[in-house]
Amino acid sequence: MPITPTDPFKWRHFPGEVILLCVRWYLRYPLAYAHVSELLLERGVAVHPTCIWRWVQTYAPELNKRCRPYLKPTNKSYRTDETYIRVKGEDKYLYRAVDSTGQTIDFLLTAKRDAAAAKRFFRKALSSPGNPGPGVINVDKNPAFPPAVEALKAEGTLPLRVRLRQCKYLNNIVEQDHRTVKKRTWLAKGYGSLATAWRTLQGIEAVNMIRKGRARWVAREDCLAQAVFIGELFGLAT
Repeated sequence: MPITPTDPFKWRHFPGEVILLCVRWYLRYPLAYAHVSELLLERGVAVHPTCIWRWVQTYAPELNKRCRPYLKPTNKSYRTDETYIRVKGEDKYLYRAVDSTGQTIDFLLTAKRDAAAAKRFFRKALSSPGNPGPGVINVDKNPAFPPAVEALKAEGTLPLRVRLRQCKYLNNIVEQDHRTVKKRTWLAKGYGSLATAWRTLQGIEAVNMIRKGRARWVAREDCLAQAVFIGELFGLAT
């Protein structure tokens, strides 16, 4: 059922507050769909786990889209890495970049781990209005990164002055940051399709950016302010 801009919960069988609470709990905490269903049942509301899954598939990408205009700029030091995500028993790759303070810059799920995938990720990161162009891009020893950066410089997407720095210990910050996503994907025990995984990961990453304080007027680790902010994105009264 498509989401309308003015009433994102139109024709739903549950109030928007219940739907968004379930979506936010699942994306924010290391919970399975069954866990969220049990927590809701304790509050007198019976919702099947598969219904919560459908809500996440619908509203997680929408949350990512709606929060983007409110993100504060990061700094220009990109720490880039990729981690694997299991999809139908195979490894897919989640490219991620954070700045030197740990703020998430951007992310992209790809089927392959090669120069073409790295180029797509950098194009996505650079196209977001909240992300300044990098001054330096720090990567690990993955051989796909240098040709991707050189190709982007040749086509003018990246300025020639941008430095590519292959220094593993400087990437510890992004490798540690992967844990937030991995805790949630581990509970999922893999995804049924690349599209399903991507929709879910968009919401997990968006909530993580809000949690880390990248959203304007929302303090880092202020869970109440974050809940209010997410509600306001969907037009719910505080």
